[in-house]
Amino acid sequence: MAAAPKKPFALRLSPELMEALEKWAADEFRSVNGQIEYLVSEALKKEKRLPKKGPESG
Repeated sequence: MAAAPKKPFALRLSPELMEALEKWAADEFRSVNGQIEYLVSEALKKEKRLPKKGPESG
């Protein structure tokens, strides 16, 4: 089964925020993109805002 395609978008961050995010990502052996995706996913889980998964999505 192929993974669903990801939707690209632009994100503007201050240099200070980007620097902190780069360091955090490196500390956790992730790319900056992977770190952002992880943080957003965790925030959505915490707030119970992720869509319910159907039987076909596992």
